[in-house]
This record gives sequence, C-alpha cells and structure tokens, in this order.
Amino acid sequence: MVIGVLKEPAHETRVSIIAESAAALVKKGIMLFVESGAGELAYCSNSAYEQVGAHIRTREEVLKGADIILTIHAPTPAEIDQLSSKILIGVYQPLMHVDAMKNWAAKNITSFSLDMLPRTTRAQSMDVLSSQANIAGYKAVLMAANLYPRYFPMFMTAAGSIKPAKVLILGAGVAGLQAIATAKRLGAVVEVFDTRPAVKEEVMSLGAKFVEVEGAADASKAGGYAVEQTEEYKQKQQQRISESVAKADIIITTAQIPGKKAPILITEEMLKLMQNGSVIIDLAASTGGNTPFTKNNETVVVNGVSIVGNSNLQATMPSDASKLYGKNIFNFLQLIITKEASIHLNWEDDLVKGSCITHNNELVHERLK
Repeated sequence: MVIGVLKEPAHETRVSIIAESAAALVKKGIMLFVESGAGELAYCSNSAYEQVGAHIRTREEVLKGADIILTIHAPTPAEIDQLSSKILIGVYQPLMHVDAMKNWAAKNITSFSLDMLPRTTRAQSMDVLSSQANIAGYKAVLMAANLYPRYFPMFMTAAGSIKPAKVLILGAGVAGLQAIATAKRLGAVVEVFDTRPAVKEEVMSLGAKFVEVEGAADASKAGGYAVEQTEEYKQKQQQRISESVAKADIIITTAQIPGKKAPILITEEMLKLMQNGSVIIDLAASTGGNTPFTKNNETVVVNGVSIVGNSNLQATMPSDASKLYGKNIFNFLQLIITKEASIHLNWEDDLVKGSCITHNNELVHERLK
C-alpha cells in the first residue's frame, strides 16, 4: 500500500506529515510518496523525508501512485477527476462545500474530513481542530500584543503607572482557552464570554472572569460545538457583550457554528464604544467573521479599531502545527490500516463512520445527506 503526501497551495505553510510521523508509517511497512518540496515551508526538507525511508516524487506521480492521499486542503477540480477509487484525508469543511462533495462522490472518491470527527474522548488524539486551534489562540494574543500601541501588563514606574490591558475573549473553546492562558501570562486582565455555562470552571481556573448570560440553548449534545440561540437570548447576549466591549482594549473572537455563517457578536454600535488603538483578532474570518467589517486575511481599521481577520494563524507556526497535525493523521490512519499494512475501512467504528464524507459513489455523512 502507498500513502501519498501532497504539497499544499501557496497560501498554506503546513504539510500533512513531517519526517517524524513519516518514519512511523514506514516502520509499519507502508510505502510513502512525498511530493517534492511538500515540507519546505514547514522546515522539513526532501532529504529529511528520504532519511526516514520516504520517496520523493512529482505531484503527478503521487496522485497516480498513492492509494491514500493526504492533503490538508482539497485538490484542484482537475486533479479530483484523476482520483477515482482513491482515499482522501484532510480538512475539507464539507458542510460549506456540499456541491464539491457531491462531485467527489460521483467520482467514486472515499473522503475523510477530520474536522467532522465526533468530539469524543477517544477522538482526542486525532482531533485536528483542537491541535490547530490551540496554536491559533496562542498566536492571536501575540499578534494583538504586537499591534496594540500600549503595554499588556501593569507597570509602576517613576514616570507614572501604566494600567494593564483589558482583554475580552468571545468563545471559550480550545482557541479561547489558550488565548486566556497566553493573555494572562502577558499580564492582561481577561474577561471571557461563552454560551456554554459548562466552561465557566475552566475559564475561572485560568484566572479570567466569566461573563454570564442566562437562558442559553443547551449545547450538551452538540459535541463540543456552539449551537444556534433564540432571538431573546441574542438580545441579552448583545447587551452584556456591549458592556464588556466598551471596557476592552483587545478582543479575540472565536465563535463559529459548523456549516453556517459565523454569528455577528460585535456590532457597528459596539465598535464605536471602543478606544482608539484597540485591536480585534477575528479567528472566525473564513466563515464571515464575528464583526460586520471582518475580511478574511485582511486588516481593516474602523473608528480607530484594527480588525484582523485570520482563520489560519496556525500556519504562522508551520513546524509545530505540521508536527501536531501529522500525529493526528497518524493516529487516524491506525483506524483504517491493518497491522499487515493494508486498508480496512471498519464502518462499525464511530470515528471512521463519523468522519467519512463520500464513499462508494455516495454522500454518506448524515449531516450532508
């Protein structure tokens, strides 16, 4: 059996597997084809792959020769036409690209999108969303600190006192929790809002204040994701967030709902309450953003407030991001590859079934159906 690793598009610095995880696959008797230059931006050279037993090939050779193809982003439509009967594994956001998934099904491609993995304890070792969001939360705070024209910590100097920065974090998922920890290390005062009351204890354990709004819809059965809220709750939410926004110097927004446009949490009116020089880092930019002015991969200034739209901050740390992603992939591959290095798709396994999008000329994921 052959596993192929493709080089990502120009905007992506990560790679599906670096040499460390490649070595583990080769030891299992798997032949590994790596597209030439695939790991360069993640600081993993062709020679590093070759030293662990992988084979460097052209893109065309990888597409033709591999049984399983690893690529974070989807191949081009022209390449999809060549991949009949092959297995694709990556992060394809299928709920946002249903037509593309229908096309993949028609081409008889078996695809696994790891952003659709059930959020269970057993899935943690292959949870690419969490491993990458952890990096994004960390880098969001560092980026904000770099853009913010004032200090983060409190300073007592002969020239006078400097107040600590006030940071508001909207969403206490993996990215939000890492952002709290990083902002606290830098000396900021941190407030956190989340629709899930269950995260209050985690937020407070990191030294932040939890902003509570009563009446949130039950998210206990949403697998760790956010859910749609009632209009009444949204009004309460906006009022409470508005009060916190007015006091905040820096805001990190992370709120997304799978398959839907990101909710607007910071309105134009709220932005007018913020001080000149304040910074918003919007990690939900790829799905529309949590402000009405967010533009993905751009920084816009509104009323003196810098709004940074970036949903791929993990790509600013390509070496560690690729290392963690590669370990997630390696762990997932253990579910579909036997000890004899052959493919076995066990549909009784909830993780295999839950992450499979297309198979046997059909859309098989329940949510896409």
